[in-house]
Amino acid sequence: MIVTGNDPEEVKKLEAHLSSVFEMKDLGGLKYFLGIEVARSKEGISLSQRKYVVDLLIETGLLACQPADTPMEQNHKLAEYPDQVPTNKERYQRLVGKLIYLSHTRLDIAYAVSVVSQFMHAPSEDHMHAVHRILRYLKTNPGKGIMFSKNNHTDIAGYTDADWAGSITDRRSTSGYFTFVGGNLVTWRSKKQKVVARSSAEAEYRGMAHGVCEMLWLRHLMKDLGFKPKHAMNLYCDNKAAIDIAHNPVQHDRTKHVEVDRHFIKEKLESETINMPHVRTEDQLADILTKAVSGKVFHSSLDKLGMRDIYSPT
Repeated sequence: MIVTGNDPEEVKKLEAHLSSVFEMKDLGGLKYFLGIEVARSKEGISLSQRKYVVDLLIETGLLACQPADTPMEQNHKLAEYPDQVPTNKERYQRLVGKLIYLSHTRLDIAYAVSVVSQFMHAPSEDHMHAVHRILRYLKTNPGKGIMFSKNNHTDIAGYTDADWAGSITDRRSTSGYFTFVGGNLVTWRSKKQKVVARSSAEAEYRGMAHGVCEMLWLRHLMKDLGFKPKHAMNLYCDNKAAIDIAHNPVQHDRTKHVEVDRHFIKEKLESETINMPHVRTEDQLADILTKAVSGKVFHSSLDKLGMRDIYSPT
């Protein structure tokens, strides 16, 4: 159990009450919780799962493997094929399950894990190779994690992107978003959309709606914590067509199938809850949540997102 608060006396009273009901003791400052390691420094607070990664590599016999530069091969063709060679289903599901838990602090494997988790019901050897590549990538920086630094604001911002018809199996799009509070990355998601999008603008628009929902939830959470919003939230998107649809009150044939999302986003724009500035494709951080990119783009995005390995030698 983690006990936190800004009133030390109230924290002590709560701990005393819990101790009277349950058998427990105070372990001091938070350092390790459910596989997540917490480290504090002058730069800020770092969250990582280094021991969890090392234990996973030992379990799979890949501790001495050849590292991979990225978690997934660019332009991969992972799908379900009639002639695919099956692999051990239980082992595959166990490994993917552990990788899903690891993605709580490792946003760099979020897209790769979302892809391999789509084949849990009938994994093949190619799917298992993809899982092993994720593990070989983790070997490169097992201590990589998220750094939370103290900044002079609590503004909420987000990046949203979608890869139109990226799935070979059913041509559904993959959407993803990153959200920031006070300049620090707090939530992210990479997920295949539930329906087939008929245009890239539609795919981007559906992904945009998910990003807006997440940012609104964070806005309400910050209000509950006593931080009233001072500015409209910026949601960065690299698709001009989707941004134009959001601002245009006129109905078009191409927007009828996203009508609910269109009115939802339009309402938030008119109330000045959100802004939707355009961002260049090369500056779109959410790109790594929707597709497998090159090593150069991948590592450049991770640096901008604030991922650090505090265990690596300087």
